[in-house]
Amino acid sequence: MAVSLNKGQKLSLEKSGGGTLTRVFMGLGWDAVAKGLFRKKSIDVDLDASCLLFDSAGKLVDEVWFQQLRSKDGSITHTGDNLTGEGDGDDETIYVDLPAVPAKVTTLVFTVSSFTGQDFSQVQNAVCRVVDAAQAQEVELARYELSDAGPHTAQIMAKLTREGSGWAMTAIGAPANGRHIRDLRDAVAAHV
Repeated sequence: MAVSLNKGQKLSLEKSGGGTLTRVFMGLGWDAVAKGLFRKKSIDVDLDASCLLFDSAGKLVDEVWFQQLRSKDGSITHTGDNLTGEGDGDDETIYVDLPAVPAKVTTLVFTVSSFTGQDFSQVQNAVCRVVDAAQAQEVELARYELSDAGPHTAQIMAKLTREGSGWAMTAIGAPANGRHIRDLRDAVAAHV
């Protein structure tokens, strides 16, 4: 059973039966707010999931996003860009091979930004979840549901940090502004 996190909460990540995680994915999902008569029509909202990798000094080491789908070391992979948010489940997914993440990388920060410029008042059901991807069937470990609608065009969702031989997830939920990861680097650095 997944733990539902509130903004600022932290959870040590481990397999449901105990032990160290090896492969996880961060799934990000959202829906456009329905508009029009009987709320049957919605506009397409192109949100983009990204992952920034930092070292212990808070220096940006690498980033994964729709224009760079794989980290330079190959430990993190983005499955591709969803342009509309249509469909059930995760709209964009970022896989992390935890043992392959270089030892110098101590923090992974996950963000969502509106490439098409719509703000988060036009987005609903936004969720960020960590799933154990080494299991035969998905095992959701933690989730953070975005509740802050508003005039911001990006959200710093969550971070994974090294803790001893394992990892922990912290729900951040900080609003920001920017259309892609290059616009968010300074805002993200404040949460490392």
